[in-house]
Amino acid sequence: MSYTVLFFGDMVGRPGRMVLSTFLSKNPKRNLTVANAENASHGFGLTLKNHDEIINSGVDCLTSGNHIWDKKDIYQYIDESKALIRPYNYHKTARGVGYRIFDNNVLIINLLGKTFMQPVNCPFQAIEELANTIGFEDKTVIVDYHAEATAEKISFAKFAANLGVKAVIGTHTHVQTADERIIEGKCAYITDVGFNGAYESVIGMDYESSIKRLITSIPERFDVAESSLLQVNAVDIEFNDLNLPVNIKRINYVYEECKEGGS
Repeated sequence: MSYTVLFFGDMVGRPGRMVLSTFLSKNPKRNLTVANAENASHGFGLTLKNHDEIINSGVDCLTSGNHIWDKKDIYQYIDESKALIRPYNYHKTARGVGYRIFDNNVLIINLLGKTFMQPVNCPFQAIEELANTIGFEDKTVIVDYHAEATAEKISFAKFAANLGVKAVIGTHTHVQTADERIIEGKCAYITDVGFNGAYESVIGMDYESSIKRLITSIPERFDVAESSLLQVNAVDIEFNDLNLPVNIKRINYVYEECKEGGS
């Protein structure tokens, strides 16, 4: 019997939450639904209100990234959440957890990359230590690798596959890549799963503020774009009875109308 995982890219603000909720309401439920939520609240961070909203829409696990700390009320609930994961390779004193186990043997891990990112513990060393500590042999191990550089993501996937990781899903750059594949028949991979939010935008953000910042080089507050067209970016991954991936399929769809969501 196969096991299916639906993995959404970064949600950007209210449009991202709306389109994710709309997609889930119109499509069959998978065994496990995962979504990156580090940009879900006004484009930066995640509030408790939006955390609960996303969970209630049908998401089982929320991964994140370098923006997870941007909304300060994160510290009020991150230790109590049963769904949220922050990057595992922050210092051991960081609040929250870096991985969770679902359905007894599905292990979801969140890691930050190294290149062009803020300094963190080495993700390669972190995944190797986890493999030695927890053991990946009998688990469906899926990593949200939140990183900037394509070459690093590909290198990490190859490294992680040899440790028993069954899927490496890239996030952070918000542009869905067309390189989904199964590495050596044992690890599903995509460099970036993309983002969920306003289709007419700069990776989910307003054109005007984005262009102004690039022209002037002066720090400009980014605003979440509003658009009548909202895009869904995700991947469907199917695993067999041996916990091995047998298929990874990109989802890239644009809605003209979506369910209304909160602020």
